[in-house]
Amino acid sequence: MQAMLAAFNDPEHARRYGDGPHRFIPGFADLHRMTAILLAERAPEDARILVLGAGGGLELRALAEAHPGWTFVGVDPAAAMLDEARRVLGPDAARVIFCEGYIDDAPEGPFDGAACLLTLHFLEDAERSRTVRELHRRLKPGAPFVAAHSSFPQSRGARALWLSRYGAFARASGANPEQVEKMCATVDAHLPLLDPDQDEAILCEAGFSDPALFYAAFTWRGWISYA
Repeated sequence: MQAMLAAFNDPEHARRYGDGPHRFIPGFADLHRMTAILLAERAPEDARILVLGAGGGLELRALAEAHPGWTFVGVDPAAAMLDEARRVLGPDAARVIFCEGYIDDAPEGPFDGAACLLTLHFLEDAERSRTVRELHRRLKPGAPFVAAHSSFPQSRGARALWLSRYGAFARASGANPEQVEKMCATVDAHLPLLDPDQDEAILCEAGFSDPALFYAAFTWRGWISYA
């Protein structure tokens, strides 16, 4: 896992990052659009939004383009990925405070909304729960939170079936077959994945209310909930 995460601090990997997610994540661009829509249901036009796992800048760019009045704090442990986010955002980077680190390194807020995309699946159960609690603590009462990450049935037979579909989608999307095989093996061996009902329970235990599934695409799930 440490080696997997260390790759995000490689500047060359960071520069290539944007080419990968759409090949492995069905509806990747639409996930960003939906996130912007869901946050805007409750966030004001001048909202301050916390983005945890902001490296690469793709979701920051989508949110910034959709809502010109919003400002952001983007948190990520990988300096190279934050540098890539600055490049991807261009002039909109002036609306972002970049914070290298984890949730404990984020400002106290309170924020008008938050998003954490493609990040929580890297965290073990206890750390995932703690991170979501700390994120909740930084939000205004009733503020929206969008979380989306790898989450699918984890029984032995179901896990293998869904991982095969994950790989099949990537190959059908033009990803290199060797890369796909390596990625599937890495996910299977190292990611501390949970069942969707476990992920939803973590949101509730952290204090979020009314969690609702808005995105389900093979091995990926996304929820909207409220502080």
